[in-house]
Amino acid sequence: MGLGEFVFWPFVATIGGLMFIVWIAVVAFWIWMIVDAAKRTFKNDAEKIIWIIVIVLANWLGALVYFIVVRQYNPKGLMRQ
Repeated sequence: MGLGEFVFWPFVATIGGLMFIVWIAVVAFWIWMIVDAAKRTFKNDAEKIIWIIVIVLANWLGALVYFIVVRQYNPKGLMRQ
């Protein structure tokens, strides 16, 4: 084993640890958006079901779209405009 191999492993461990932390944050955000969609008051039940399906099937991307479209547009719910 050369010196380069000893320098490489801490770098790999650091990147792996950072990727794990980012993954945990993305999963937490995804779950938060599912819970928010389930609790939020929409115009009708079909809209709520569609958003939950979009979030569940599109994973973090669906959660991000929901966050931008619904949560940022009207934080108190679509019914209270």
